[in-house]
Amino acid sequence: MKKAKKSKSKKEAKKEVDVLAHSLVPKMGIIKEDVAKRIFEKYGIVKEQLPKFRHNDPAVKALEAKPGDVIKIEREDATGKYNVYRVVVPK
Repeated sequence: MKKAKKSKSKKEAKKEVDVLAHSLVPKMGIIKEDVAKRIFEKYGIVKEQLPKFRHNDPAVKALEAKPGDVIKIEREDATGKYNVYRVVVPK
């Protein structure tokens, strides 16, 4: 006989994790359109050439970013600090 699965309590269903607060997640944020345009001009690229972030990614949801937004990610490794940019896309 199979046991019935327990449904999650309301308290468990409401519990959320702040993915941006995790120690392995780099600092990130949405940049303004005018700042994005200056970056595109500096590197001679267009928004569509940036790496993509899906709109349903947990970090994108935490930032409340919308498709078309550009996200700046501040990373650090053995060679130093650097910024990378991604564009939010639907599906």
